[in-house]
Amino acid sequence: MKAMLLHKVGALAEHPDPLELMDLARPSPKHDELLIQVSVCGVCHTELDEIEGRTPPSILPIILGHQIVGHVAELGNQVSGFTVGDRVGVAWIFSTCGSCEYCLKGDENLCANFRATGRDAHGGYAEFTTAPADFVFRIPTSLTDVEAAPLLCAGAIGYRSLRLTGLRDGQNLGLTGYGASAHLVQKMVKSLYPNSDVYVFARSEKEQKFSRELGAVWAGDTSDTPPEKLQSIIDTTPVWKPVVEALRNLAPGGRLVINAIRKEAIDKDYLLRLDYEEHLWQEKEIKSVANVSRRDVSEFLNLAAEMNIHPEIQEYRIQDANEALNDMKSGNIKGAKVLRIL
Repeated sequence: MKAMLLHKVGALAEHPDPLELMDLARPSPKHDELLIQVSVCGVCHTELDEIEGRTPPSILPIILGHQIVGHVAELGNQVSGFTVGDRVGVAWIFSTCGSCEYCLKGDENLCANFRATGRDAHGGYAEFTTAPADFVFRIPTSLTDVEAAPLLCAGAIGYRSLRLTGLRDGQNLGLTGYGASAHLVQKMVKSLYPNSDVYVFARSEKEQKFSRELGAVWAGDTSDTPPEKLQSIIDTTPVWKPVVEALRNLAPGGRLVINAIRKEAIDKDYLLRLDYEEHLWQEKEIKSVANVSRRDVSEFLNLAAEMNIHPEIQEYRIQDANEALNDMKSGNIKGAKVLRIL
């Protein structure tokens, strides 16, 4: 099979083509796994964090990719509930221990033995992949393969982030950073909280314009001040400036939810601008998002189908994965990026 393989971690600026197209043997499913013929795989900023070593793969070389949509090609001998040909998806959550206190209460995203697709096990930048059947999701029929891929991570993690804000209908929501996840959150808010207004902070005028086209009542630069304070803000950026600026724009008792697996160190000194009275006082809160649970993925896929949520897509061929990653690194983003495998 063809696959894009990562052999070592390092700065993308120094190695702009970190993935190599190779011919590999097709994998075989273990007793509890499915073999999936991959149709498409979304491209996520987390792949940059893996490539550049902020959340490095636990094995090398590795096939990246954790927004996988395809069809079941083969079943492990202990798998039931699936048949060959079923259309399925695989998300960031590859497996957990299933027995710790977090798994038992449904917070499996916090499991110490959380394994991530494309980081701790081979992912979907390939023609075939395997995954535990218990962590594979059925794709609603109303979604195409390309539309479903970003919903498995950008959508699901956005859904989790939105739940963690505690937003109530009629309260204002801010989005700082405007990529795949943020634009899907905006689409969610329109359906789930029809009386809430969305304010967008984005570094490029193109992103600001795009957010207004999707219904944002205001859009400005990261350091701009909106016309009113916001009850909640979701940060989806890889850097620190948006965190500090978002805290400044929170209303008393407001909550900032940071949706990022890691932050880059490029502007870490911006934290020195943090002023207690301006940024933290009046019972403001900061909450991070850690991974996703199976509940997040399955609930959001069904919600997306019910609410007719369809992401904006930029499509690339599998052999152009490096181009997609470099476009993402440079900020060339409008919606979600998806690799076409077949």
